[in-house]
Amino acid sequence: MALTGPVLAAENAQQNKMATCNKDAGDRKGDDRKAFMKSCLSTKKMTQQEKMTACNKDATGKKGDDRKAFMKQCLSS
Repeated sequence: MALTGPVLAAENAQQNKMATCNKDAGDRKGDDRKAFMKSCLSTKKMTQQEKMTACNKDATGKKGDDRKAFMKQCLSS
C-alpha cells in the first residue's frame, strides 16, 4: 500500500521535524536528551522568523546556488 496525499505529507513533515530535533539535541544524553526531544517534537509550528534563523544556521558553509537551493527547500518545509 503506497502512501499518498496528506498522509505522505504528514509523514514527511514528522520525519523532517524528527531530523531537526535530533540535530538540535546535539550531544545531550539520557534524561536530558529525552526531555529535549519530547519538548522539541511537541512544539507547535515554527514562526517564519524562527524558521529563517534555523535554516540560516543549517546553511552555514554553503555558498551561491547551493545555498539558495538549500534555503528554498528548508523554508518551504
